Amino acid sequence: MTQPRQFVVEADGGSRGNPGPAGYGAVVIDPATGETLVEAAEYIGVATNNVAEYKGLIAGLRAAKALVPDASAGGGPRVHVRMDSKLVVEQMSGRWKIKHPDMKPLAAEAARILPTSAVTYEWIPRAENKHADRLANEAMDAGKRGKQWEPSSSTADLDTPRSSVADALPPVSGPPGDAAAGAARARAALNRPAPAATATPQVGWGVAPDLGAPATFVLLRHGETALTPEKRFSGSGGTDPELSAVGRGQAERAADAFAARGTVQEIVSSPLRRCRETAAAVAARLGLEVRIEEGLRETDFGAWEGLTFGETKERYGADLDAWLASSKAAPTGGGETFAEVTRRVAAARDLLVTRYAGRTVLVVTHVTPIKTLVRLALGAPPESLFRMELSAASVSTVAYYADGNASVRLLNDTSHLR
Repeated sequence: MTQPRQFVVEADGGSRGNPGPAGYGAVVIDPATGETLVEAAEYIGVATNNVAEYKGLIAGLRAAKALVPDASAGGGPRVHVRMDSKLVVEQMSGRWKIKHPDMKPLAAEAARILPTSAVTYEWIPRAENKHADRLANEAMDAGKRGKQWEPSSSTADLDTPRSSVADALPPVSGPPGDAAAGAARARAALNRPAPAATATPQVGWGVAPDLGAPATFVLLRHGETALTPEKRFSGSGGTDPELSAVGRGQAERAADAFAARGTVQEIVSSPLRRCRETAAAVAARLGLEVRIEEGLRETDFGAWEGLTFGETKERYGADLDAWLASSKAAPTGGGETFAEVTRRVAAARDLLVTRYAGRTVLVVTHVTPIKTLVRLALGAPPESLFRMELSAASVSTVAYYADGNASVRLLNDTSHLR
């Protein structure tokens, strides 16, 4: 029987506004030579990043399938997909559930193009997906001019070192999850030149490879609300309070400080009002847009919302004691456990690290998400959440490197408020 053709598909998508003007790019590569076989790109109008990324995947898979017009002779192609969207990679690999209604039909469409056994997926850093990224940006640029992308005007392939691409691509053999294929991919990863050769985070003071600029999260807690000075539980299940006059002043002072530093390149916020208002104050000074990330919302404290710690102890003492003793215990009335919040925040972190590799992002959020990000970066136990102080409008910083390491650089800095 004729061996199936093997291809690598690299795909990307972007949105300038999320949602905003969006486009995708995809490239089909010969894994043996690194030669570009097909390029595809399209401006798709107003859409989100995730929709554009899925559209890029679909275009890449269709292009690979079209290269084998008579599949009956020896079976259809085998395709290894490489994308810097962890969301798409994890969902299409079956490890993450697809909950968003816009994503479900796109994922189903992608899954119908080729048999599941013929496609494998790999997450790659954004820096390794430059070809598809540039195609997506060319498509968005064309859309801005009221046109569609034309292959003749593309420069996406010009600076891609094709000789090294083939060496870096894992072999496409065996079904997804096959142990032999997994071992082959591991060997390929170990043979890559630095920085990709570091398969596990380096620990200690040895000489580290040059991993490039990290994704740096500047974690800004929102300014005060009327509940903050009274230390009342204020999560995502309560009244969603606005900033107080003091809180608005804190947000303005934070904006002044970030404007003076000039290092923030992107702004992401929790959907809750106090964070959106804080983020808006900074965005107005920096001339940046604010993207909302649902995973950054505060814990739902159930029946404890609006109560002080003392009031909660008096009314729900047993539940509070259980909550303090275990990350798997929920607040009274069906709120979130810290374990649930950790999974949500970690998923948001992974998404943002992928999206903003090498960039400095202002992340405007709440006490629990910030403490959780710091705890995970340090590898600290859940009880460490109760051993950190985070003042209103304080700044903490965590950097995330390409080898999986994270570095806590700052915690609870309030110097900009004095």
